[in-house]
Amino acid sequence: MPLRESLARGAAPSPPGTLHARSVAGGIRVPPAAARVVRFGRDKDEVDLCVGEDDLRVSRRHGELSYEGSSWWLRNTGQQLVRLPRGRLMHLTTEPIPLAPGYTPLFVKGSGHREHLVELYVTDAGEGGRVPRHRAETLPPKRWTLTQQERLVLVVLGQQYLQYESDPRPLSYRQAAELLAFLPAGAGITKRVIEHRVEDVRKRLEGGGFPYQVTRGDDGSGPSDSVLKHNLLRGLVESTTLVPTDLELLDEYFAS
Repeated sequence: MPLRESLARGAAPSPPGTLHARSVAGGIRVPPAAARVVRFGRDKDEVDLCVGEDDLRVSRRHGELSYEGSSWWLRNTGQQLVRLPRGRLMHLTTEPIPLAPGYTPLFVKGSGHREHLVELYVTDAGEGGRVPRHRAETLPPKRWTLTQQERLVLVVLGQQYLQYESDPRPLSYRQAAELLAFLPAGAGITKRVIEHRVEDVRKRLEGGGFPYQVTRGDDGSGPSDSVLKHNLLRGLVESTTLVPTDLELLDEYFAS
């Protein structure tokens, strides 16, 4: 059966649990079986799937997938990092992770800025395959409801995110309060008010299926406040709850 252009379009019909893997060098299809191991890396004679064959930063055996307990588990066995969706990184010392059914792209870091794509697809039970839906209505992204004041506060905090900078960072609460003091709409919005508004949004979104952690545990454990702010702003921008045109709320300040 001929290989498809990309596993992102789905995999050929096969029994549940079948692993499909593809790189620029070719592709394989492996049925689920206890203790089965599939290896990928630079040395085509030592692996099942060749990746980065001309890149000496890619290990000869850079990673492996093993079938255990009804799941395929991914392990990094190479010297360079492996990058997964949502920016998750795997090191040689990282514990194996299970692959979810469906499509998973991963990137093997190579020389300089090079990254080598490995596409993985695990067939799910009852999967009917993907079909073109050219004329179907587009599903909008999941957007989150914000009050007018919450939106203003978050736009001020997240200016770098709305400018789509490569490594954005949120403003501090103090910096945001100082900027808001120049805006008519920001009258009375102090550092403490900003903290309360951000906390209100976090608590509301945490229970509504927000994709990133934005609150700490009941015992205060968890990431720092700056990390939680980053997660909040990242998720709001990725969902298009906040969009670049929201920066127009600050026009009066920047025009002064």
